Amino acid sequence: MNRLKFAKDEGSEFYKELNERVDRYFSEKGIKKTGNAKMFFKIGLYFGLDILFYLLMINSSTPFAFYSYYLLMGVSVLLTAFNISHDAAHGVAVKSKFWNKMLFSLSFNLQGNNAYVWGKNHNESHHLYTNVEGSDIDVLNNPLFRMTKNQPLKWFHRYQFIYAPFLYLFYSINWFFFRETLMIINYSSRTIKIEIPRDEVIKLVIYKLLYIGYMIVLPIYLLPFGWPTVFLAFFLNHFMVSIIFVAVLGVSHLSDFVQHPESDKDNRINMSWPKLQMCTSVDYNADSSFFNWTLGGFNAHALHHILPNVCHVHYLEILPIFRELADKHGLNYMEMPYGKSLAAHFRFLKAMGTQQEFQRAVFVK
Repeated sequence: MNRLKFAKDEGSEFYKELNERVDRYFSEKGIKKTGNAKMFFKIGLYFGLDILFYLLMINSSTPFAFYSYYLLMGVSVLLTAFNISHDAAHGVAVKSKFWNKMLFSLSFNLQGNNAYVWGKNHNESHHLYTNVEGSDIDVLNNPLFRMTKNQPLKWFHRYQFIYAPFLYLFYSINWFFFRETLMIINYSSRTIKIEIPRDEVIKLVIYKLLYIGYMIVLPIYLLPFGWPTVFLAFFLNHFMVSIIFVAVLGVSHLSDFVQHPESDKDNRINMSWPKLQMCTSVDYNADSSFFNWTLGGFNAHALHHILPNVCHVHYLEILPIFRELADKHGLNYMEMPYGKSLAAHFRFLKAMGTQQEFQRAVFVK
């Protein structure tokens, strides 16, 4: 991974004043930046729903009930990841460092995914070097998709905006079966490679086997529906989770409004870290209470990238400060309705598949 050196610009002053204002807000309110009573309720709610739907699924008496509870559990687990796992990974779900680690590890590992791998990649790569090829692990280097101008343009890329939704269905399946598994041998479709410690490799394999055990083997053993029914539920669940996941996150960094900055030969980038976050992230309906509650603040992605040390339950209160200071320091805060961000995502795919030199759209408020 290329570690970058940032410059100083208007983003530096924005970031300094933003932190001062946000610190003052929490100090005057006498509250912590971590989760509050609402967050504790959400932790109990989502983990409770995970367990409830699993118990209902494993005790289903009809195939219809089995499919219904299986898919409801899938949605609940995904919402747990959005609302609990993510903030816990940043150490802000609760005050305790120990319980943040426990919440994060438990929720991720029991999904069959490795918490260590995701947390390290997310915090030390994606958050630091967002959208910078060779530094951000979430920048795809997949021959089926062209996501940056440095990737070769193939004839079939002109259709990627059409076949993308179909391939998105396999995002979760790919992550579970291939992405992390290939990382064991230091290979992946991402732009950087990582090495996984031996104990984490063991955990990765064990938790994947456990996941297969309670999501496939146990239902086959306990229920009378047969293995085809269980396998179909398993794959339908992953297809549904994949579409929701990509729909929530894909529009934030893959848009014809955002930039994919490049570093020079000395790994220097001609902007500050805060400005990088502002020009590589799109927010949609950032002041929506519904999206904040269900998506755990993922819709306010620029805000989260700038202030990962603040729990999402506080976003709606500090958003006015964020907007005000972005305007004051001349930074373009790209905020729009979800429909507009989704359209920008598909325009990006189409342009990347047809233009050798991608022309970014200009965002106008």
